[in-house]
Amino acid sequence: MNNKKNLFSKLPSVDEILLAEKIKELIKQYPRELVVESIRESISEKRSEIANLKEDETLKFNIENILDIVTDSSAKKTKLKYSLSLKKVINGTGIVIHTNLGRSLLSNKVKDEIINISTRYSNLEYDIDTGKRGSRYTHLTETIKRLTGAEDVLVVNNNAAAVLLVLNTLCDNGDVIVSRGELVEVGGSFRIPSIMKLSGANLVEVGSTNKTHFKDYEEVINENTKAIMKVHTSNYKIMGFTESVDISELKNLTKKYNIPLIDDLGSGVFVDLSKYGLSYEPTVLDSIKNGADIVTFSGDKLLGGPQAGIIVGKKEHIEKMKKNQLTRALRVDKLTICALEATFRMYLDEKKAIKNIPTLRMITYTEEEINKKAKTLYNKLMALDENFIINIVDGESQVGGGSMPLETIKSKLIEISPKNISVSYLEKKLRLSPSHIIGRIKDDKYLLDVRTIFEDEYDIIYNELKNIFM
Repeated sequence: MNNKKNLFSKLPSVDEILLAEKIKELIKQYPRELVVESIRESISEKRSEIANLKEDETLKFNIENILDIVTDSSAKKTKLKYSLSLKKVINGTGIVIHTNLGRSLLSNKVKDEIINISTRYSNLEYDIDTGKRGSRYTHLTETIKRLTGAEDVLVVNNNAAAVLLVLNTLCDNGDVIVSRGELVEVGGSFRIPSIMKLSGANLVEVGSTNKTHFKDYEEVINENTKAIMKVHTSNYKIMGFTESVDISELKNLTKKYNIPLIDDLGSGVFVDLSKYGLSYEPTVLDSIKNGADIVTFSGDKLLGGPQAGIIVGKKEHIEKMKKNQLTRALRVDKLTICALEATFRMYLDEKKAIKNIPTLRMITYTEEEINKKAKTLYNKLMALDENFIINIVDGESQVGGGSMPLETIKSKLIEISPKNISVSYLEKKLRLSPSHIIGRIKDDKYLLDVRTIFEDEYDIIYNELKNIFM
């Protein structure tokens, strides 16, 4: 027979456990409040076990058992309470610029620069040559001017902010002419007309959804017209019976009436991707050469940098923007400036940019490179054939991120069919695993596109699949 009274008397108090050397060391590792909470829960759990003992049952425990439970519980609580909500994931979807998974990835070279800058003081707004206050934007100006041919540069926190600042500065209380076919929604229900209204500018729509002519623009120009704005439809395409007016044609019109021509490129690109087998996308340099006075674009899409809205163009217009009170509200910090400068510098050598900027690297993989990646991962995963049927199949990747909407890229997928569990269960286990592997399901098969998976993630995928059946 057990003696519950005797067992209850052996339970240590919270203070007794706190005096144990093992717990003193534990408090050096984890927050004290969580350790104390774990101790109380452990004692309460033992007390409950004793209370629920039947007459013919016995329970053996000592303080060491409780210390082990407290150690394990404290580690778990700390991880749950203090680990970052923002986590690294493995992208097996094949969408290169995945909006939900952080868009463009920064180069390792950029990462090193950010660590160096963020852990020490910097000359963010200090001119080392003169010893006087400087401007945070000068760190980007010369490189971007060299790459684009623009007269000046300004950077804010995203492209919607860039468009807002441009319109508020140049077109407040005035008319801005935009083709109906270019009134895009940029994501999350943020639309060009809404941003324009917020800026204080008055939208004047011209043409129809599928066709806008040169005369449509000229017919509505009056004394209140402040600008003509082109919006590149980077996240959708109108096909078939269509017509639009090029920047070079509109430049003749804006020059005639002495109004600025604004070109919102959305997903800015600095490399002619048609050289790498993809569709042509207008580059920032093309836009400036063709006559745009102001060009706006994103930093974290096809550019392959951090989130930012970049404004390039005529100095007289950008100088006005720098004096706008909105600029301070929309300005970027030192980490963004550092990442942008390091990214833009890679574009001074296109071959280096293609090689070192992950976004460009992934969308320009050759067929041979994709096949090699797929075979390497396949060979590693084949050791798990007891629990899975694994194949290499043809598939298609996407550029993503509201860029090149019709562009798909031939790729290779690892197709996984579990033998003893459902595909949906497999997807959930991998998604909720410590490595958070994100794939997709099609025709009751689990698919991983090798285009967006890095070689150093192959072992991780193998181990997570193996752990499902351990």
